[in-house]
Parts: sequence; C-alpha cells; structure tokens
Amino acid sequence: MPKPAIDLEMYPPFEGFPKKGLQFFRKLKRNNNRVWFERHKHEYEEYLKLPMQSFIFSLQPYFASFAPEFDLSPKRSIFRIYRDIRFSNDKTPYKTHIAAHFVLRGKEKGFVGSGYYFHVEPGEVFIGGGIYMPDSDQLKGIRNAIAQHSDEFLSILGNRKFKKRFGNLEGNTLQRIPKGYDESHPMAEWLKLKQFFVGKSLPEASSHKATLVDTVAAICKDAAPLVKFLNRAVME
Repeated sequence: MPKPAIDLEMYPPFEGFPKKGLQFFRKLKRNNNRVWFERHKHEYEEYLKLPMQSFIFSLQPYFASFAPEFDLSPKRSIFRIYRDIRFSNDKTPYKTHIAAHFVLRGKEKGFVGSGYYFHVEPGEVFIGGGIYMPDSDQLKGIRNAIAQHSDEFLSILGNRKFKKRFGNLEGNTLQRIPKGYDESHPMAEWLKLKQFFVGKSLPEASSHKATLVDTVAAICKDAAPLVKFLNRAVME
C-alpha cells in the first residue's frame, strides 16, 4: 500500500504511539482530576491526540479501497477525553484511553449504526466492527435481513479469513426468539442477538509501531463484509 501524502504541517507520518502517551494514561489513572490534567494537557496533545490524528489520516487510503463510504477524519472521528459523568456513579472527569469511531459519511460520530471502533489504552489496543447499540427499528431490520438473506449472512460468518481473525460473532442475546419468529427457525441462534459485532485485541507493544496502520487496516477489511451487511439491513 503506497504511503499517503501526509500534510507535514498538520499530521506528521504515523510512527506509532509514543510510550510517553501510555505513561500519561497510567499517571492520569492515579491523578484523575482537573488540576493535574490541566498541568499535563500538553502531554496528551503531543503524545496521544496528534499521533491518533496521524494514524487516522494514514488509514484513509486503505479504507478508500474497501470501505470508501466511511468517513475517517483526523478531527471528527476522535472521541473527546472528557467523560460524560451526568448519569454515572464514577465521577472521574477523564478517560484513560483514546478512541475513534469511523461512521458512514454524513453521519454523526457515535451514530447508532454499523461502523468501526478503535482504541488504545495501557495494556491493550482494540479494534471492533459492527453495531453495538441498535435501536428497536434497526434490530428489526437486521433480523429481517438475517432471516431473508441467511445464506449471505452465514457465508460472511463462515468465511475462512473471518473465522480465523474473529472467531464468532459477539453480542448479548435474548433468552427466547423475538416475536414474529418460530422457535424452530433455522436462524434462531442469530435472531436472538441484540448486538452484532466482532473485535480483536492486540498487545500494548503493537501501539508503538508504525506498522499498526497496516495491521488495523487488515482487521477492518476482514470485518467489512459484516459491517456492510448490517448497514444495508439498517438502511432498508
């Protein structure tokens, strides 16, 4: 894959997340308060936010080849480090990971649909694809698609590369098959799902390598048939 034409002024070539970035998160976990964060915010900006922006920019040409309908924006795709504590018992104000969500062009970040998710934290790099919190209408659409296009759905899950990479489809399930479907339905196992996603964890050490871009792109490419199937089901 040719290297993208990086804007050297805004996004330097991605060379990995510096070890100082993960050290920042470890220190933040022990000092999760506004006073400490404001004193060290420059570390977050330099060692985490800017590398993440460079990482996303470097992913763009890969996605252009297998998922051009997705928006990979170094500015819009990154989640803020500030936690929403309004409805949480945990009142610590900052996240101790950095994450990005890649959604369909024209959709809001956090869009409840099928997309890609990526985060880096001490101890882990995680890449996910699929739909995590579908609403009731989206669930109906996905279940209808699974029932009506079962061969296509099973061929995606049974693909050799897909199974080797992800194993099984993940997600919480209902105890009983949803209304409108018979308990003996041949796709009952999948129709009970309330979430539809796959994920892959990598060791922290992989975050420090420039090759992380190639690795994440390959994982997302393997998840793309599932993501596309789910989005078509949601849109229909």
